This record gives sequence, structure tokens and C-alpha cells, in this order.
Amino acid sequence: MTGHAAGDMAISERLDQLVVEADGKSVSLGWVLAQLHERAFGLFLLFLALPSCIPFLYGIPQVVALPMMFVAVQILLGRRVPWLPEKLSARLVTAESLSQLAGRAGPWLRRIEAISRPRFTALTRAPADRLVGLALVLFSASILVPLPGTNTVPGFAVVIVAMGLLERDGLLVVLGTILGTAWIATLLFAGATLASLIKTWLGL
Repeated sequence: MTGHAAGDMAISERLDQLVVEADGKSVSLGWVLAQLHERAFGLFLLFLALPSCIPFLYGIPQVVALPMMFVAVQILLGRRVPWLPEKLSARLVTAESLSQLAGRAGPWLRRIEAISRPRFTALTRAPADRLVGLALVLFSASILVPLPGTNTVPGFAVVIVAMGLLERDGLLVVLGTILGTAWIATLLFAGATLASLIKTWLGL
């Protein structure tokens, strides 16, 4: 292969390359994930988290939070490539569908690539990525809480972390983790304060 190795290539370029490698044939979803390697985690998380960033949207964030947590648990467990059930992994994707995905996602991914670059890459690899996986599990759990505004901030946190994983940008991973952790700490503090006030009011 000429130019950058697949692992160093921008993810938008890698998607375009997959279209070429598919060579007009149908390929399995498992094949696509294997070609993207660990960066498939970031791509999955990015697409799943985007609906969660919409303020006061209910239902959809809670639905996508479960597969998001499923992906996050795999990062926590140290998997290098996302695991899918056999039937889903064997599902065929046409080269045309792959081309449409690359075409639609490309402009967004290139915007991400314009503000990120590989830096502090150790934070996007084992063993540090397991801590990132734990944080993502907690952020996904926060999105599952059906309370006003609980999905937006952790949704943005997951998007920022996903961008960092896609571009091996440890700085973005740290920023997203700090944002999500601060939000969860705020929720816990607010919950503890409210519980204390209720106990005081009830004279317990």
C-alpha cells in the first residue's frame, strides 16, 4: 500500500479506501469492522451519540444509549475490534451502501479531522483505553436516565471522546472524559443535596 498505512490514515480516507477494496462486491459487516480495527469503536460511538446531543429530546437518546453502553463495555474489556452477534456480523453490505456511507459521513468526519490530530496517543490505546471505556459506560448510563437535560451533556462528552478515538487524539479523549465526569459529579451532588433537604423537611 502506498502512502500512509491504514492505521495512520484519516478515517474519512479509510472509508473511501474501503469502497475501493470492496471492488463493487457485497462485503460483510464483520469485514468492514475488521478493516477499521479499533477505530470502529469511535465510529460506532460517534453515530450513536449524536442524537443524544439534542436538548430535551426523549426516547431516542435512551434507545441509543443501550448499544452505546454495549460498545463501551467492549472497550472496557479490552477488545481491539467491536464484537457483533454472528448473524449481524455476517450481514452483507453492498459496495453502493458503503459508498453512500462514505459520502454522507465524509464531510462531517473531515470537519472533525480539521480540529484534531494524533497526540497523546497512549491515552487512546491499552491500558488507558479501559479507563476511557469505564467512563463511557457511566456516560451511557447517565443518558439512560429519563430526566430533563440528562442526555445532552453526556452526549456531547461521548461525541468528543469518539472523535478522539477516531483520530487517536488523546487531548480530545481527556476533554470529553472531564466534561462527562464533571456532569455526573454535578448530578450526584444535586441528588445528595436534594435528598438531604427532603430528610430535613420531613424531620428524619
